[in-house]
Amino acid sequence: MTQKHDIKSIADIELLVNSFYDSVRTDSLLGPIFNGVIQDRWPEHLAKMYRFWQTVLLDEQTYFGAPFPPHAKLPVSQQHFDQWLKLWYATLDTHFEGEIAKEAKWRGDKMAAMFLAKIEYFRDNERTALV
Repeated sequence: MTQKHDIKSIADIELLVNSFYDSVRTDSLLGPIFNGVIQDRWPEHLAKMYRFWQTVLLDEQTYFGAPFPPHAKLPVSQQHFDQWLKLWYATLDTHFEGEIAKEAKWRGDKMAAMFLAKIEYFRDNERTALV
């Protein structure tokens, strides 16, 4: 068994993202949503997620964009975000340990809460998210 280490490089980010989305794609709750939206564009989505998490966790500015708008109209609820976080934490715990891994969990928590609040706001108020 490989010894766990902290997230330090783009290779670590790729391992995190690939492992996480492997779990998401086969999850009975999240898989149909992600697979339905992303369809055959998984390589493009994964590459974007590498850049996003590289920017967030390694402070290497490779992602430029607005992460929320593509999620604004997803048919999701607290249950979906709870499952997303469960898979996120499990992936991190399987492969990594250290301060950046802890930060990844914290950031996942904050992102899930913010995305859910915004999705519910736009859904409840029949508004369109700004691009």
